[in-house]
Amino acid sequence: MELTVQILTLIGGLILILLGANWLVDGSSSIAKRFGLSEFIIGLTIVGIGTSSPEMVVSFMSAFQGKADMAIGNVIGSNIFNTFMILGITALISPLVITKANLRKDIPLNVAVTLLLILLGLDRTIFGIGNDHLGLIDGIILLAVFAWYMWSSFRSDQGDSSEEGGIKEYSVLISLVLIGAGLAGLIFGGRLFVDSATELAKAMGVSDKFIAITVMAAGTSMPELATCVVAALKGRGQLALGNILGSNISNILLILGGASVICPLSFGGMTNIDILAVVGSAAFILMCAYTFRKKEIDRVEGAALVLMEAAYMWYLIANI
Repeated sequence: MELTVQILTLIGGLILILLGANWLVDGSSSIAKRFGLSEFIIGLTIVGIGTSSPEMVVSFMSAFQGKADMAIGNVIGSNIFNTFMILGITALISPLVITKANLRKDIPLNVAVTLLLILLGLDRTIFGIGNDHLGLIDGIILLAVFAWYMWSSFRSDQGDSSEEGGIKEYSVLISLVLIGAGLAGLIFGGRLFVDSATELAKAMGVSDKFIAITVMAAGTSMPELATCVVAALKGRGQLALGNILGSNISNILLILGGASVICPLSFGGMTNIDILAVVGSAAFILMCAYTFRKKEIDRVEGAALVLMEAAYMWYLIANI
């Protein structure tokens, strides 16, 4: 009976996530069109930060409870899943065009922020000083970089009409209601999904780290997955790319920055493979942007991303 309830809860969460994603994409696209903002900026900010709310809840609660493995594992796992699985699936549905602004700032910053996390979190391993954890000063640094990035992104945004075709424009009030309802559906549906998936995983007797970096990371990334798939199906590629980059950057700068201010976060539970996977996922987007003639993430690269996520999952399962 208990198993049936958990499965039904899982399905109900997924339905809420899909409905929320549809409302969020429609409302955000309408806001972007009405105010002359690029869909990438909307994806980076409203959508990216909004869909990262489940990660924020999980990581902050883990920090308050002193569970560093959960907080770090959730964000590392989410960023890996965001790039390998979600970006991969989105590119398989519809190739994602990379703009000059993406090339100049957003994609390199995604790599830089990931490297900054590693440098701050593994200072003892790399430099032989301190401890391998994020502390109060590290958290303040990450939050300061996040504030600068949000300010500079809005300041430099020139708008982009390249994807405006087919966007239904609603009134500001209706657009905000759609965004609010969409985020509520994503967050509440994601919470239902994570809770039921975690209970099912615990029933199988797996470790906290495995749950954090797989079940919870994938579960808290369901809003990003649903939003990107819906955006791709509606031809809103920049919204999808902004969502992934915005979520990854927010996960590191805002969520881990805030969590490490609450409580020091140890990197002791992370393996070299985990670190290599999160750095490699960010580097792969950079490679797609600079090493091929067409400035896009196409279906071949999308398939490669999904295969890399499958290989990472296989490694984790094999080393439980």
